[in-house]
Amino acid sequence: MAVADGEAARGAVRDELWLLGQPPLRDYLDFVRRLVVDGASLDPRALTDKWREANDRYYELERTEAGVADKAGRRPLPKAMRSLAESVSQTAHFRRTFDSLPVTIEMVQLDRLVVYQPHVTLPFTERLQAQVDPGMDAEALFRFCHPVERRDPPVRARRIDDKRYLFTSDSTDFRLHDPALLRPDQIVEHDSFGPISAAIGLMVGYGSNFLSVIRSDSRMLLHNGYHRAYALRAAGITHAPAVVQTVTRRDELQLVASAVVVDEPAFFFASKRPPLLKDFFDPKIARVLPVKRMEKMIEVSFEIREYDVPCA
Repeated sequence: MAVADGEAARGAVRDELWLLGQPPLRDYLDFVRRLVVDGASLDPRALTDKWREANDRYYELERTEAGVADKAGRRPLPKAMRSLAESVSQTAHFRRTFDSLPVTIEMVQLDRLVVYQPHVTLPFTERLQAQVDPGMDAEALFRFCHPVERRDPPVRARRIDDKRYLFTSDSTDFRLHDPALLRPDQIVEHDSFGPISAAIGLMVGYGSNFLSVIRSDSRMLLHNGYHRAYALRAAGITHAPAVVQTVTRRDELQLVASAVVVDEPAFFFASKRPPLLKDFFDPKIARVLPVKRMEKMIEVSFEIREYDVPCA
């Protein structure tokens, strides 16, 4: 696929590595048509042929690697990581993120992690790989997987009208946080025309930045940290410290997993050979696509109603 030089120079295109061969095919063809550079002009038959080749590769892996996801390696953290894990587990972000299910922090085998996200952004993984040394010590590896100090992309905010605001970020991790009722002493550097009694906070920001997996029986699904896991595996690192949430039934899965996993749990946790992290490095499955750069926008609006009612 050719990428126009001018468009690439403006940063309007980014290379993404996609796992082909996973259903549904229609969604893949629709994605290419809408978001891949010149995708609308590509031959759907040729795209289907490439997808079918990858799908055939998965059928082959069902025979040669049946049950491999059930043999995902786990082992306790090395001693050098234990104090770091204790410190991270006490942070507010950690406690708020992992507040529903049993949680441990363990060393997990990267190759055998089941994946539900079918793509990674290569420029981002390359920047992460620059931070990875195959010989990095235990502390450096832990901090790479669970960074406390963050450099999130800037957020652009503008007021649309009296009751609507628009927030934009380059990160797909950008999201709306839970609303909060704030006390007057929690509001600073705001000049109002009179005393403030209370405030409602409608907050936007980013998710927690921990490498985490969801474990069900002997399988582990990579939940968060796809780019870091890819960068580590590309550097030759086989195991990484991850937050492990254990689920024992579908109701628990609904609390922590993404919608695609909740909708098809058997595909990820019971099929003979689900997609694994190592598949990103299989040339018969993975393909680089020049994708139009996207921005994440969140519009926040509110409505106010005033009533005069008789006292009870």
